[in-house]
Amino acid sequence: MRKLVLASNNAGKLREFSSLLAARGFELVPQGSLGVPEAEEPHVTFIENALAKARHASRLTGLPALADDSGVCVVALGGEPGVYSARFAARNGGEKSDAANNALLVERLREAADRRAYYYAALVLVRSADDPQPLIGEGLWWGEIVEQPRGSAGFGYDPHFLLPALGKTAAELAPEEKNGISHRAQALAVLMGKLDTF
Repeated sequence: MRKLVLASNNAGKLREFSSLLAARGFELVPQGSLGVPEAEEPHVTFIENALAKARHASRLTGLPALADDSGVCVVALGGEPGVYSARFAARNGGEKSDAANNALLVERLREAADRRAYYYAALVLVRSADDPQPLIGEGLWWGEIVEQPRGSAGFGYDPHFLLPALGKTAAELAPEEKNGISHRAQALAVLMGKLDTF
């Protein structure tokens, strides 16, 4: 198994990525277990934030690193919360939590007729902190935001992210089902197609 640092301490992301990468011979280690603090995310694009996180984790561990920056983008809100998905409520005077983020999103959409949204993920894999050719994968997963949460699986906005074709929210999907179709799965598939150069 080849060791990769996951530039995140998010348990949900670790579960998703670990299961997807194990089949390709990679062992994913969360950065927190190696004493790596979270990186700053000062950029306005997902790719720049993911790259900053990957370089930070690689620099402090000397290992290759995988980072993602992802979020939910809502059409009626002009793409918000977007890169600020994890800090949506905190940036608006609330607490930093999934519950607060979801409550604010539902409130902002209360009068909206257009509920379309998509999850976006940018994945970046660096061989070293100064890798001049990082591998990048992107994924997009369309759905719509529902007012009432449904399901207990997943994390983040999953209980409110309805997949009309399936009649389920992302939180109602079994992990293996989500891992086959999600924005992260799509981004990882793109990245895996580039792993021959890794």
